[in-house]
Amino acid sequence: SEKVTGPYVGNPGNPVLTHRHLGRNYPIVNVGHGDLVETQNGEWWLVVLASRPYGGYYRNMGRETFLVPVTWEDGWPIMSEGSGKVEFTYPKPNLEEHVWLPSGACDHFDEPTLDFQWNSLRGPLEEYSSLTDRPGFLRLYLKPDKLTDLSTPSFVGRRQQHINFTAATVMEFDPKQEGECAGLVVVQSNEYHYRLTRVLKDGSQRIVLIKCEGGKDEVVAEQECDLNKIYLRVVARGQDYSFYYGETPSSLQLLLGNCDGRILSTDVAGGFVGTYIGLYASSNGETSENFADFDWFEYTSL
Repeated sequence: SEKVTGPYVGNPGNPVLTHRHLGRNYPIVNVGHGDLVETQNGEWWLVVLASRPYGGYYRNMGRETFLVPVTWEDGWPIMSEGSGKVEFTYPKPNLEEHVWLPSGACDHFDEPTLDFQWNSLRGPLEEYSSLTDRPGFLRLYLKPDKLTDLSTPSFVGRRQQHINFTAATVMEFDPKQEGECAGLVVVQSNEYHYRLTRVLKDGSQRIVLIKCEGGKDEVVAEQECDLNKIYLRVVARGQDYSFYYGETPSSLQLLLGNCDGRILSTDVAGGFVGTYIGLYASSNGETSENFADFDWFEYTSL
C-alpha cells in the first residue's frame, strides 16, 4: 500500500524471502521478521532475523541479525537479487567508514558505565553491581537470587557471537560461608547453563563446574582451589565447551573438557534467544554482604 491505512495488495512474488524450501542442512535457517531500510545514499537493505545451526541442527546463538540488499522491480522489493537467499557476504553498503571495536576487545571496566554489549536479567544491574566502589573493577554483590530462579540474579552477560570462541576473566573472591559462589557462566536460560564458580564446600575452597539441564543441577567437576585471585576461561569449539582455571593466564588447568554444548541451543532449551557468557555472584538463598571483583573480561572468536 502507498498509505498505512490501506488499501493493501499482496506481493505477487510472495514469499519475498524464505529458506523453508532449503532444508535443515542449509547453513542459514529460520529467516524472517525483516525491516526495510533506505540509506541516505538511496540504497535499500533488509535487516532480517535468521539462525546458524551447527554440530547438527542446534542453534546456540538463537536468531541473529542479517543484512540483505534490496532492489526494486515494478514497484516491488527484490531481496538478494540473483539468488533470492540470505548469503553470508555481500558488498558492503555505500556508507561512510565507521570504526567498530573488534569482537576480541577486552573490557577492563575502566569506564563509569558498562558498554552496551552487557545485559542483565529481568532488572537493572545497577542494583547489584558497581564500577566505582573499586575503580578499574566490576564489583558484583552477592544476592540470594540464583541463576536457576526466574528473578534478577547478580549477573552481567554478553552474547555468544561465534561458533568457535574463547571467553576469560580474572576474579578476586573470598567465599565467607557455604552457599556463596561467584565466577564465569555460560547461559541459555535459567534451566540450561554451565556455572564455573569458586565456592566454600565442606570447609575448603573449591572451584566447581555445575551443569544445569532441565532445571536440575549436576556437579560435573570440582577441584580444591585456594586462589583468592583466579583466572577463569571457557573455550568453545563447535558443540564442545571446555572450562579452565588457574593462578595466571599461562598456567591454566583444564577442569573439564568437551562439555555438551547442545544443551545451550534453543532446540534443547526452547525459546529463541542465543547463549550468553557472563559473570555471576550468588549467596544461594541466604543474605550476604560479600562481593566478587572482576578486573577484566575478554571475548575472542577463534
